[in-house]
Amino acid sequence: MNAEDLAELPEWMYPPRAEGWHADDLDHLPDAPKHLELIDGALVFRLVPQTVWHSAVVSGLTLALATQAPPGITAVHGMTIRVDRHNRPEADILVHATPPDPDRTWFRPTDVLLVVEVVLPESAHRDRTVKLRKYAEAGIPHYWIVDKEGSAPVVHAYELDRQTGAYVPVGSFCGTLERPVPFPIVVDLEELLA
Repeated sequence: MNAEDLAELPEWMYPPRAEGWHADDLDHLPDAPKHLELIDGALVFRLVPQTVWHSAVVSGLTLALATQAPPGITAVHGMTIRVDRHNRPEADILVHATPPDPDRTWFRPTDVLLVVEVVLPESAHRDRTVKLRKYAEAGIPHYWIVDKEGSAPVVHAYELDRQTGAYVPVGSFCGTLERPVPFPIVVDLEELLA
């Protein structure tokens, strides 16, 4: 990128300090795109259009989680988690146990029971490595990665091993997802695309 290209960037894209952005800065960017996250002090944008497949899986799985959740537990999509001062990733879906707050813009890791990331080609590395590590380090007990095999969704489920502080795989699911945690859930994965 040359100096001429930098001159064309909107003012809000310049970090406010030499160490980069802080998590709270995301709430004060007036013209920022809708899907924006902070990873290690750097802004990350969704650069490719969302696919119908991704949208259907996120919507269907959010609805399934929300309708099967016990009272006091809610599933939402497209919210950020304030992991620490320099990290505020946006989860495709998160399940939380906090009182309703219509003005909330982020969740603490201690609020979150489950994070679900539905993989897009441009987010694959972040979802499978960066977020996997950051969510585990933050103590979020459950993490699901949804991949596309052919046109079918496949869910790879992980649980936090409290001794090591890392996620361990607990199963891969195609056709039907059935898990006892964070609450009993059964989802027909093929119905997500119907």
